[in-house]
Amino acid sequence: MAEMRTVFLLLILFFLLSPSTAEIKFLTIRSDTRPMILFEKFGFTHKGHVSIAVSSVSVGVLSSAVQPESSRLGFFLLNEESLLQVLMEIQQNPSFCVLDSHYILRLFTFRDLSPPPLASFNRSYPVTSPNEYSLFFANCAPETSVTMVVHTEVYNLDSDASRDFLSAGQTQLPSLFFLFSIIYFAFFVFWLYICYTNSRSVHRIHILMALLLLMKALNLICAAEDKHYVKVTGLPHGWDVLFYIFQFIRVVLLFTVIVLIGTGWSFLKPFLQDREKKVLMIVIPLQVLANLASVVIGETGPFIKDWVTWNQVFLLVDIICCCAIIFPIVWSIRSLRETSKTDGKASRNLAKLTLFRQFYIVVIGYLYFTRIVVFALRTIAAYKYQWVSNAAEETASLAFYVVMFYMFRPVEKNEYFVLDEEEEEAAEIALKDEEFEL
Repeated sequence: MAEMRTVFLLLILFFLLSPSTAEIKFLTIRSDTRPMILFEKFGFTHKGHVSIAVSSVSVGVLSSAVQPESSRLGFFLLNEESLLQVLMEIQQNPSFCVLDSHYILRLFTFRDLSPPPLASFNRSYPVTSPNEYSLFFANCAPETSVTMVVHTEVYNLDSDASRDFLSAGQTQLPSLFFLFSIIYFAFFVFWLYICYTNSRSVHRIHILMALLLLMKALNLICAAEDKHYVKVTGLPHGWDVLFYIFQFIRVVLLFTVIVLIGTGWSFLKPFLQDREKKVLMIVIPLQVLANLASVVIGETGPFIKDWVTWNQVFLLVDIICCCAIIFPIVWSIRSLRETSKTDGKASRNLAKLTLFRQFYIVVIGYLYFTRIVVFALRTIAAYKYQWVSNAAEETASLAFYVVMFYMFRPVEKNEYFVLDEEEEEAAEIALKDEEFEL
């Protein structure tokens, strides 16, 4: 009963989470007792194929009284539409084996393996019904563990009979990432031009912002090459390593720039207070951990035992970092509000206060869209349109970069810091009204 509940929860979890991009994989399973193992989640066209080769297979018995049946262990495909029916079967019959379900596409069981000492199997299966399928291994033999070496190839055939190892909803990603990389390279060149023509107004933060643009562009071009080689050959050919390196630098720089701008560093003051330094000391190590989790999630896949745990680590760390970078902006807003009451420069402080409030709203909107809306799009979009969530995320990121860089651009007379003398009295009244409301 406990094992069937585990299967029930695993099926739901696997369809909510988005496993890594399908490609050619060589996996080693050692003494695994899990009732279900997810290998791939892939969107097939009407010319889809899944190829599986297993070798060095052995079934360990945890109890001498158990004699496992080879037909109780095997591989199958399951689409999301059939998930509900399979879950109902498991709920109605605690001893039900998912390999017996009429709603799955069973590929083979261990009964089809070559006899020892070979204990191997190698076959390719066509998938002619377009849909998104998950490739599972099921172990319905209680008190047993499985050891095996698995080689999987999941792909679609193009019109010219060439193999496309990217899912039907992700085959557009190489072009998408390449397009955005060109945009960011152009953005980087334009930003350098702005800094050069306004060199007297350039602060250290503007140099960091330029470096952030460069890392974002390099990250996207590596993502495009990574997806391209996976699409054509099934393997990233080292581009995944460069992708993770530039992603790490880019994410750390992004959070650092947001924190530094939020504290007013290089704009309002040339130094950081102790509490602001602590935020940076918290955010940067957490980003190291988040990127480590991202690498594990992306490069291993759901077949490893701790894959779900690493997903949880990544989500938790990401939430903590998103919350942490908000505090410096709130502190700056409070500090400006207090300063405006005493230094007699109401209009200037009101302008700064307006600037940081707008920046606060922009950051909140960016985090909300990329963490919640994009996840929702990924969950509800049809498998053929999975690329839409990536396009939405990159579009939102570009919009955030444009707004942030525009607000804090290096110009002599920034619109946020220039007010007419006639507005001074109106500004003082606005600040008094705000103080009264608080």
